[in-house]
Amino acid sequence: MEKPWLEHYDEGMPATVDYPRIPLDRLLTDTRAKYPEHAAIIFGAMVGSRLMDAKLTYRQLDDAVNRFAAGLQEMGVGKGDRVAIMLPNCPQFVIAAYAAWRIGAIVVCCNPLYVAREIEHLINDSGAETFVVMSQLYERVKSIREKTGLKRVIVTNIKEYFPGLLRLLFTLAKEKKEGHWVDISGDAGSYWFQDVMRRASKPAPVEIDPDEVSTLIYTGGTTGGPKGAQLSHYNLVSNATALNVWTSSRPTEDSLLAVMPYFHSYGLTVGMNVCIANAVTSVQIPNPREMEHVLTSIQKHRVTYYPGVPTMFIGLLNYPERDQYDLTSLRFAVSAAAPLPPEVQQQFQDVTGGVMMEAYGLTETSPCVTMDPIDSPRFNSLGVPLPDTDVKVVNVESGEEELPSGEIGELIIKGPQVMKGYWNLPTETANALRTGPDGEPGWLYTGDIGFMDEDGYFHMADRKKDMIIAGGYNIYPADVEAVLFEHPKVREAAVIGVPDEYRGETVKAFVVLKEGESATEEEIIEFCREGMASYRVPRIVEFRDDLPKSMVGKVLRRELR
Repeated sequence: MEKPWLEHYDEGMPATVDYPRIPLDRLLTDTRAKYPEHAAIIFGAMVGSRLMDAKLTYRQLDDAVNRFAAGLQEMGVGKGDRVAIMLPNCPQFVIAAYAAWRIGAIVVCCNPLYVAREIEHLINDSGAETFVVMSQLYERVKSIREKTGLKRVIVTNIKEYFPGLLRLLFTLAKEKKEGHWVDISGDAGSYWFQDVMRRASKPAPVEIDPDEVSTLIYTGGTTGGPKGAQLSHYNLVSNATALNVWTSSRPTEDSLLAVMPYFHSYGLTVGMNVCIANAVTSVQIPNPREMEHVLTSIQKHRVTYYPGVPTMFIGLLNYPERDQYDLTSLRFAVSAAAPLPPEVQQQFQDVTGGVMMEAYGLTETSPCVTMDPIDSPRFNSLGVPLPDTDVKVVNVESGEEELPSGEIGELIIKGPQVMKGYWNLPTETANALRTGPDGEPGWLYTGDIGFMDEDGYFHMADRKKDMIIAGGYNIYPADVEAVLFEHPKVREAAVIGVPDEYRGETVKAFVVLKEGESATEEEIIEFCREGMASYRVPRIVEFRDDLPKSMVGKVLRRELR
């Protein structure tokens, strides 16, 4: 089938892009060579109503990466080793990730909201032997360390890259109170981040093939259950390059609000790599719910680019003091990871004067697949495929017949951003990466149900899988149900997503109690809080005498919706 979307590309937008075949760390060294004194990162915090922050130039950032990379090598970390990173958006995340990539190690992204059991699974499945963690979260990692193969834990304090006065104020007022102060002196194999950087100044060179795995990001994949999506250096470089071309990114002129978490593929590519690839300043926000920090940063630093999820934009638009801030510097915003209400899109454009585009992607695609053109965004669409990206709609049952425009089927994707496969899961990889209707291998079968309109814009219709998207987070019912089943009073449980005005969807649990037992909604919710990350916790619990099941005993979630 032809590619009708090419007719709707912005003027001058190419159908194909020349992607550099380089390891990820070259993005930084190349940008440093061109713009050494330009601000790479701006980072700080609010003190009352005042924003106190400092900058790292591209020269300073690259020097820090070299020192940390050399330190990792001196500690025994080598090519192919997995380095897990559990940090919020902060300079240390960028330094640790690019240092790992510089020595050929594989970055394993870990959500800071994970509880101990989730961290344990990620470490053991990935085989990570090195863990970089925020001091506030150190005890969580320490509690499960003996159950893993971790050899070294590197601890950093959020204040390390604060400006001097802010660092002092934080030490006096917040460090101990909020759990940032920890003593690791008696813990063998635990090190401070800054001490690692003092070990050496430059790493030994490592030859890296761009097609080698750079990053593992855990996702439910196309069939549910946590899987490590293997993203190569080339996957991530090509996606960042395509996005910079798509948005007409301006070196040294644009600044981006890095509010999407880096541990998520969206934040990793759009919030971090896109900036470094084209000398864009990254204004880092560790906590996207601190709306005063968000608004003040946009105004103070004249932010031009805001990638986020609908809940973030809804929070901004509904903030009581929003009108007190000048947001007119925003050229455009990108919304992804959940459906964008048209009224939110329109209101954002009215308030800022910028363009809001919707995008679609998956962890398995680094992540961006489609995006609205800047000059012709369409409400209620996922946009059109990026250059060199092909998207087809195929028959859901056969997966082989390509369907014409307007007909609903499964979305399949092919392009330079498509993953290499799932970590140590050959069967799941074979199920996801298949030969397409054109007879060519390498098509990713997404499990997402949608259609293409006559102009080549794509639209989501439904999901073949049961994944719940709440506030931009992917939640898999089986993960929540596994915790519910551990409750001593629970006989059966099922989880679905239900509409939520703010989060897009929220988690609802259906619970059948054991005979003679009683429980409250609050009791079940509190139990879940202790066993999983907060975004996965059910917000609604409905007690039932039984759950609808098929003839073979499978719970029929569709009858619960």
